[in-house]
Amino acid sequence: MAGPGGSNRTLVEVFYDVVSPYSWLAFEVMCRYRGAWNVDIRLRPGFLGGIMKESGNQPPALVPNKGVYMGKDLKRLAKYFQVPLQSPKDFFGTVIKKGSLPAMRFITAVDMEQPDFVEPLSRALWMRIWSKDEDITQPDSILLAAQKAGLPSAEAQRLLGLCATAEVKERLKRTTEEALNYGAFGMPIVVAHVDGTPHMFFGSDRFELLADLLGEKWMGPVLPGQKSLL
Repeated sequence: MAGPGGSNRTLVEVFYDVVSPYSWLAFEVMCRYRGAWNVDIRLRPGFLGGIMKESGNQPPALVPNKGVYMGKDLKRLAKYFQVPLQSPKDFFGTVIKKGSLPAMRFITAVDMEQPDFVEPLSRALWMRIWSKDEDITQPDSILLAAQKAGLPSAEAQRLLGLCATAEVKERLKRTTEEALNYGAFGMPIVVAHVDGTPHMFFGSDRFELLADLLGEKWMGPVLPGQKSLL
């Protein structure tokens, strides 16, 4: 099964936003399977707000019954995926009103300049909003996440300054548009490129289908004997 450029490894893109708890689940699973499957994982930080707007979708929590279900669902998922998920006390204010645009611009700047830090930085931001109920929009909050990810302080400050530039804004917009072009209507989406054809999977509950497409084995969200990165 040839990937881009004739490689025998399959490119799998993971489009995500740290405001999305389901994105965190998909992100962790794909990071866990990076060494178990014959794949090259490419992390693609995008902006969920832009996808929702352009696709005409609405956050599930805005539908009362969905919101109630989501609260229960996240508790079950946290245990099953072994990801320390818990909803912020002020869900609407934190997730819907404040959102994640500053955080996603910062991850984008890091992706452009220091890509090795994208994974730990994204994880640190998810830990803040979806485990510790902490802010991810203020500069000091973002810098604390960068410190947790191991990004040197001076470099983090420099990258934070880049977030206001047209280059970073355009890169985030372009990544979001790429997700929309694949058919995204929310996040996460996982796109596997098999024999020149992109296959999109939405959400964090389609890994069996992804494994079947890749000709790989799905062994659950936590691989046997694997040490957690959380």
